[in-house]
Amino acid sequence: MDQSSGRSFMQVLCEKYSPENFPYRRGPGMGVHVPATPQGSPMKDRLNLPSVLVLNSCGITCAGDENEIAAFCAHVSELDLSDNKLEDWHEVSKIVSNVPHLEFLNLSSNPLSLSVLERRCAGSFAGVRKLVLNNSKASWETVHTILQELPDLEELFLCLNDYETVSCSPVCCQSLKLLHITDNNLQDWTEIRKLGIMFPSLDTLILANNNLTTIEESEDSLARLFPNLRSINLHKSAGLHCWEDIDKLNSFPKLEEVKLLGIPLLQSYTTEERRKLLIARLPSIVKLNGSIVADGEREDSERFFIRYYMEFPEEEVPFRYHELVTKYGKLEPLAVVDLRPQSSVKVEVHFQDKVEEMSIRLDQTVAELKKHLKTVVQLSTSNMLLFYLDQEAPFGPEEMKYSSRALHSYGIRDGDKIYVEPRMK
Repeated sequence: MDQSSGRSFMQVLCEKYSPENFPYRRGPGMGVHVPATPQGSPMKDRLNLPSVLVLNSCGITCAGDENEIAAFCAHVSELDLSDNKLEDWHEVSKIVSNVPHLEFLNLSSNPLSLSVLERRCAGSFAGVRKLVLNNSKASWETVHTILQELPDLEELFLCLNDYETVSCSPVCCQSLKLLHITDNNLQDWTEIRKLGIMFPSLDTLILANNNLTTIEESEDSLARLFPNLRSINLHKSAGLHCWEDIDKLNSFPKLEEVKLLGIPLLQSYTTEERRKLLIARLPSIVKLNGSIVADGEREDSERFFIRYYMEFPEEEVPFRYHELVTKYGKLEPLAVVDLRPQSSVKVEVHFQDKVEEMSIRLDQTVAELKKHLKTVVQLSTSNMLLFYLDQEAPFGPEEMKYSSRALHSYGIRDGDKIYVEPRMK
């Protein structure tokens, strides 16, 4: 790309943070005031720069004057250069080398795969702790160079880079705690295990949207590869199709947070079943799919697990079932209780010396019941009085005097009595 057709970092910086666009405000953390240099800087008299600079989608292709970058960015700690047109690592190096306190750098969606990152350029990134290279198509060779030159790197983002394989670095990166490598195409577990080799101190591994297949690794090997892994995200791992893959997660000695949504194995279960079966199978986790697992929920889930598998053939019962039976004993199946409101009841209708057993709907009103009884007692609705007798009530019959009142509001039950009397003229 012809850099003359693009814009420099300094040009964009001056435009965005000019006094007209970014008014100077006093007070700690509100920005800095830099007077013009004695030599007469071509920039505005002052720029008001926060410690976090966001210069994304600005068409930046090059650094610009390095002395001016150093003058204005000495205090900057975070820099977002995502979605620009930087394709030369040398230009990125010119920017970063003049921001001495930089800890966070976002280079996402820049065409940096068009150039080679040399170690001397990567050395200018030495103080960076969080580096974002999403959708940069950075090669593994580039990643390896970065890892060798960034001794304090703690978080690395490599999403949307079309990785199908992982290339091991010649040296381990002991400092990295978080690796975000979603939306690639890392299907085979043999590629994922390389990440454990490269990053032995890894605390958080985010692998969502990678179509990961079955976890083919022994329990001892998993514990050695990821000894410090506390959190793993396997959302939409299309190849995870058996419970044995979930059980393998128990091999990570420090794992306490798991995210497992959108995997084929769980699609046939209800939302409640998925959560309870996962909690019961993963006894060490304290957070599942972003929600805390409370002690009461864990016990409920483990008891649910026992009852869920108690009728399965012995060869299909997981080992975890036997562990939980040892913990809780063999449980009785839960009684099936229908909590739906009763829609109809059988009552005795008394009129003069006659008694007739009838089934009446409870969703109807007193007026509607009178119409229903008209042919039974041979009285008009206007000449009919109804009294309801609860078989357990101590106070005698209650007149059903309100025509629009629904029958269910009386609490009528099977075996209760309704008395019909003619209205006295």
